[in-house]
Amino acid sequence: MATKDKTIKLKQVRSLIGCTNKQICSMKGLGLRKINHQVTVKDTSEARGMIKVVRHMVEVTTE
Repeated sequence: MATKDKTIKLKQVRSLIGCTNKQICSMKGLGLRKINHQVTVKDTSEARGMIKVVRHMVEVTTE
């Protein structure tokens, strides 16, 4: 019996211009590329850490 993995939906709402290198790397690691781009990532501690770094630039929706 397969268990359903929990996921998080992310949407980039702010630009990367003027951001630190850590924030830019976190956005790329999450798979976000440009404003209004949406991705779905697995709900892991690694993903939550990257989201915490860029929380002011993304909208988060849990499923």
